[in-house]
This record gives sequence, structure tokens and C-alpha cells, in this order.
Amino acid sequence: MAGKAADIDSIISFIKEGERFTLLSHLSPDGDTLGASLALMHLLNRLGKTCEVVCPNPVPKIYAFLPGSEAVLLPEDARGYDRVISVDCADTPRFGRAIRFFTGAAATAAIDHHVTNPRFAGINLVEPEASATAEVMFELYKRMDMPIDSTVAVCLYTGIVTDTGNLSYSNTTPKALRIIADFVEQGLVDISDLNRRIYRTVPFAKTRVQGFVTSRIRLECGGAVGIGTLTQAQMHDFDATNEDCEGIVDCVRDIDCVKIGAFIREGADGSYKVSLRSKGIGDVGRIAIAHGGGGHEKAAGYTAKEALSTVISDIIREAEEELRRCRNDLTNDKED
Repeated sequence: MAGKAADIDSIISFIKEGERFTLLSHLSPDGDTLGASLALMHLLNRLGKTCEVVCPNPVPKIYAFLPGSEAVLLPEDARGYDRVISVDCADTPRFGRAIRFFTGAAATAAIDHHVTNPRFAGINLVEPEASATAEVMFELYKRMDMPIDSTVAVCLYTGIVTDTGNLSYSNTTPKALRIIADFVEQGLVDISDLNRRIYRTVPFAKTRVQGFVTSRIRLECGGAVGIGTLTQAQMHDFDATNEDCEGIVDCVRDIDCVKIGAFIREGADGSYKVSLRSKGIGDVGRIAIAHGGGGHEKAAGYTAKEALSTVISDIIREAEEELRRCRNDLTNDKED
């Protein structure tokens, strides 16, 4: 059963009333779930609370520089405390093997910014207008009158820039820009160093597998839909990890004629992780929700258990339907 929507004061009360917390980051962790979770961990530690950050996957090497990342635990190493806060998780399947901590908690809360979030926790602070969950976390620090030092600023900066494509996507808010400017003005972050770590340090395996996938992209619907695929056998050929596959979907979307891009990666269990991106013509969040996933209008994903050929045909059909819906909406708007 869905819980109630909350304002930031409800989350503050949730924090003040508890002593021991488990923070849950999502599967295939990105800079926002990790940055926001670690920022919250530092806040709780400063308040004298007992806290652990749990993630179903290891911290990607690219984010090992985040202050406190060494404290992130795999589910089998975590204790599981009575109060659980979900951080940047659009829905409960994103917990992966850490789901037991959420279902077994005495009290739950969620801090998120995904528009598709169904408000699954007891208390839900969901702000779809925020560029990143890290932006919501910044506001939490301000409302609690907690100082932001370099340790916290690096975590929040990473969350914001990675969820906004280095401040280039349309979800980049004026508030996000002001937050970053404030950090720079105070000397809390070294943008050059952080951008080098996040964007300009690429493993060779990632470069090879990205080249392989992009060289085999198929274009459908007159070029409006682009699809890239990668099997476990192909990943093995390049000695590539799941981490090496992050960002490939953006390469598909960035093709000039493509309106909706998809990247389908086979998992170790034979299922397929589907990542979807849109340039704004077509709501990929709608497609993901239909398959039990979620996300945003321009960035979403889901897991499919059908055969690869079926997954591909479903994407082509549903992307074409979404593009047609958008064209009809535009036509109707003009007629009105």
C-alpha cells in the first residue's frame, strides 16, 4: 500500500525521531543515488545517529572518490536497522536484493525525484521538479541548518552533474546551477578535478564495448528509433563489466535522426536491462511503466525476461506508438 506524500518537514521529523537508519541506494548505482545517500549518511552521522548505506551492487570504480564510499555495504554485510530511507529509488524493484531491509523495517521513508515514483514508502518526499535527488538533499541540509563542507559538497555536486548530463540536459534547473555556483564560490569543489574523475577517465574495456555496440546500432521507424544490444557473451569477449556499459544508451540517443534511443543489455540471469532515452519527442517513462519499470519522461528503464527478439520488437512497436501519440498531440494543439 502506498504511503503518504510528505513535505521536507515530515522527513526531518522522521530523522529526529529515530536513532538507527539503513539508507538504500538503487541497483546499478549512479552518481545521484550514491552522492545523495552519502550526503544523507554524513548528515545522520553529524546528528549522532547510527547509519549504514546499503546498495545491491558494489560502488562503481568511477565513484570510489566520493567521501564515504568505502562505507557502502552490500546486502549480505549490512545489519538492517529499524528505520529505512530509500534514496533516489523510483520503485521497490530498484532495491534488488536489498528489498528485505525495506519490507522488514519498522518505519520507512523515501527521498526521490522520479516522476513515476508511486509513493511506496510510509513517508514520501518526491520532488519531480528537482534535477536530482541530490538537489532535494541540499534543501534538507539547508532546512536543518546543517553546514555543507567540502565532503558533503562533493557528494551533492556529483549527484547533480551526473543526473543532468554535466548540467546540459533540459532537467537542469536554475536551482541546480545556483547550488553548483555556490559550491564553486565557496571553494568547496574543484570542478576540473571532479569532471576529470567522472567524465574523462574511461577504462579501455568501456571504450571497446561502446565502439562495438554503436557500430551495430539498428535504426527503425525511419531512423526515429535507435536500438543497441549487448549479450553476456559479447561482454565476455571484451572483458567488460556492467559498469563499462553505462552511458551507451546516450550514444544511441545522440544520433541526429533518433528521437527515442534504447540500449538492451543481457544480465547474468538471462534477463535484459532496457535503458531508454528521449530527446523530448516521446515519453519513455510511459513505456517503462508498462513493463514494470519507471524513471522520467526523457530517461527511463525496465527489466525484461522475454527473448531478445521479443524485447526488440516490443520497443519498436511501443516507441512508434509513443512518437505517433506525440505527433497527434502536437497536431491537436495547433488546431486548438
